[in-house]
Parts: sequence; structure tokens; C-alpha cells
Amino acid sequence: MQNIKLHDKTFGLLINHSDIQFRVQSIAEEINQEYVNRVPLFLGVLNGSFLFAADLFKSLLIDCEISFIKVSSYSGTSSTGLVKSLVGLSVDILNRDIIIIEDIVDTGDTMKYLLEELNTNKPSSIKIATMIFKPTALKHDIKPDYVGFELPPDFIVGYGLDYNGLGRNLNDIYTLIY
Repeated sequence: MQNIKLHDKTFGLLINHSDIQFRVQSIAEEINQEYVNRVPLFLGVLNGSFLFAADLFKSLLIDCEISFIKVSSYSGTSSTGLVKSLVGLSVDILNRDIIIIEDIVDTGDTMKYLLEELNTNKPSSIKIATMIFKPTALKHDIKPDYVGFELPPDFIVGYGLDYNGLGRNLNDIYTLIY
């Protein structure tokens, strides 16, 4: 197993890039089938979703649009439980089909906040696409519609996920060893 060191932590390889790309393609195929003759608006949640959003968007064959929003609830290796809206929505989502692109859904705090905020703007529908879903960490009644991988609640980095700013650029996903 390949290990990497970020700051004071060591991480081991968990999911390689080819497996990630296979799941991205599978999710894109599902969305392509579901949204024929519709023009969904994808909302990428920054910073973590940027790699997944780019790969997914390049794999879509349907007419669609993309925009980005930024929220945060992490500090170090654990969720703070407090969601702060950092950059707001800049497009009108009234009567639009929305697909939120998220890097990870674990406690669900960020997603609960986003769904509440977005629903005040009366979209036609909202679905969630996430690369990582940690169902055992979930604290809210939220189920993503498109999931790359279901994982235990271990801390992970890579493919957009970071540890105190480092690791987002890694093509693979790594799990905390020590």
C-alpha cells in the first residue's frame, strides 16, 4: 500500500484513480439517462467537489449548466458541526432541476443546510451527487441520489478532499493511518 504524509499525518491508498473514474462514468451515464430533454443546473460545492465536478461535467452528454457555491463545516480532521455560507448562489434556480455535486456527505450538516437554503428558491427538483458517502456518520435524513463510494467514517484525503489545505490535488483517495 502506498503511503503519503500530509502535515503531521500519514495516509494509505484507499481508492485508486481508475476506480474513481469508473464510478464518475457510471454516475454520468445515470444522469444522462434521467435528464434527457431537460437542462439541469449542477451546483458544485467548493472547494472539495471541484475535481469530481469537472470530471462528471466532462462526461455528461446532455444539455446542462454548472455553477459553484462555497460552504464549510470542517476544521482539521473533524466536522465543526457549524455550517457557514461563504459564497452565495449567483443564478436563478426557480423551477430548475438542480443537481448538487459534493465531494463527501458524512454528517450531513452541510447538505441539510444547502437543501434548506436552495429550497427557499423553489427549484423543480434537487438531487445530490457525491463521490463519497459515509452513511454511518450521517446525523440527518439525507440520502444522496448518485454515490461514487460508500465508506466507513474514517478520515480521507485526495481527489478534492484535504487535510488542512493539503491533498486536494491527489488523483487517488487515501485514508488516515496515523
